[in-house]
Amino acid sequence: MSFLELQNVSKSYGRGSARSDVLSGISLSIEQGEFVAIVGFSGSGKTTLMSLIAGLIVPDTGTITVNGQPVKGPGPDRGLVFQSYSLMPWLTVRGNIALAVDAVFPSWSKPQRAEHVDKYIAMVSLSHAAERYPAELSGGMRQRVSVARALAMSPDILLLDEPLSALDALTRSKLQDEIEEIWRTEKKTVILITNDVDEAILLADRIIPLNPGPKATLGPSFPVKLDRPRDRTAMNSDDDFKALRRDVTSYLLQAGAQTARTDTSNQQLPDLSPILPSEQGVAGVSKATKPGQVLDGFVEFTRVKKIYATPKGPLTVVDGFDLKMKRGEFISLIGHSGCGKSTVLSMVAGLSDISSGGIILDGKEVIDAGPDRAVVFQSPSLFPWLSALENVMLGVERVFPHGSAREREDISRYYLSRVGLEDAMAKKAADMSNGMRQRVGIARAFALKPKLLLLDEPFGMLDSLTRWELQDVLMDVWSKTQVTAICVTHDVDEAILLADRVVMMTNGPHARIGKIMDVRLPRPRTRKGLLEHDSYYSYREELLSFLEEYEKGGKHHKVA
Repeated sequence: MSFLELQNVSKSYGRGSARSDVLSGISLSIEQGEFVAIVGFSGSGKTTLMSLIAGLIVPDTGTITVNGQPVKGPGPDRGLVFQSYSLMPWLTVRGNIALAVDAVFPSWSKPQRAEHVDKYIAMVSLSHAAERYPAELSGGMRQRVSVARALAMSPDILLLDEPLSALDALTRSKLQDEIEEIWRTEKKTVILITNDVDEAILLADRIIPLNPGPKATLGPSFPVKLDRPRDRTAMNSDDDFKALRRDVTSYLLQAGAQTARTDTSNQQLPDLSPILPSEQGVAGVSKATKPGQVLDGFVEFTRVKKIYATPKGPLTVVDGFDLKMKRGEFISLIGHSGCGKSTVLSMVAGLSDISSGGIILDGKEVIDAGPDRAVVFQSPSLFPWLSALENVMLGVERVFPHGSAREREDISRYYLSRVGLEDAMAKKAADMSNGMRQRVGIARAFALKPKLLLLDEPFGMLDSLTRWELQDVLMDVWSKTQVTAICVTHDVDEAILLADRVVMMTNGPHARIGKIMDVRLPRPRTRKGLLEHDSYYSYREELLSFLEEYEKGGKHHKVA
């Protein structure tokens, strides 16, 4: 018998017509000291599976055993770390960890418990912050406390339920390295729930997909036979890594295909050009843009700076951002957190003042916000009491006042259909999933027929399947409009998939463009096609090398 065994485990919630079958016939064997990654998508039952192993809920059918003993409830032999931190806000770092240690080891002396707490605080590099409260910590530091607290209970099994998914790329990579070091040092059995294939390959001995629900089942095991320790940049040149990454991703794409939405409507788009509020009532000022038309200098950033006033004096976040974009070009903007990516986007959107320098869009200086620039944020900021159609029509009515009510509605319906919401136009935003709300946000942005589309981490809060779907949706709609676009992202694969050029930013403060990479991959692009293209991993290695250099405090590059 394996150290951890699940035999024919099923779990559902509710009764009758409200019954939801989440997991069905889950069987899994994990050896002592093994690191297993379970990859899946939102709603597939990953957290339910983890809660079953932790003993927080009981299965409807089947058995779960640890070291031959049935799981009958939670216990200190299983340490659980969720995506949310669940720290006691009134306790310090030391106090939060001591709370768990005192509960699990009441027979130990006070000095012995204190020494044990200090050991795990040091293990996650938080000795300098031991007396701080959670509100004084960054997201990455709070997650470190959660990991230290779980480890301090000396569990036999460490259960990690998407512990890093809410963190930025730099913090995430650092914690990935810490988790692997802890695993090798502590010899724990680890189960990691993640939607990041690269994270799974970097850390695990074995990867197991959880197929989408309802009645989710486990897919085949993919052994990870890469030598340890694994370097995330060096792996990019390893043929075994490429093959494994292709196989796991292809399986997930196939497993998720059944949930993919397609536009089956015959909705027609009225032939109207937008009129900006400042131009309304002035004859002949609106200009139609032909798809694919290319002109130099359609968007120009010239020595753009952003300086914030702080109690310690002026802080220069962006220092001399220079870039020219052609009409119809798609730019990805990438870099570590704090490098000013979103600041650049907010300045060109007119949402943040430019401290010095200037930005020109289609021959006019950007001085304030306007519907000629449509922004899609990580959270789409919909009116929750309005339907999908009503949310889109708010903007459409503003920029198409010369169209009829029917034409404005047709424009809104066309783009909602294009993003797969043909059957959900009447649904209120409050009743939608995150993925559906983001679809509405994308439809709303395209419906404005903007001169410039600005995307600020638009898929950052979504699981892999939804993110991949919406990337395809974005590319499909963009290919038909050829709108000039800038997308801020921390996802290397997303940057390559979407862009004509990837603009890499140095670390802040005083951030600027460090390097620009031309992506000469044929369009239309698909994730599957990307994985099979000869040049893809060369582009990926170039991006990862740049980010790794700045993770280690690299100096400014000269723009290539």
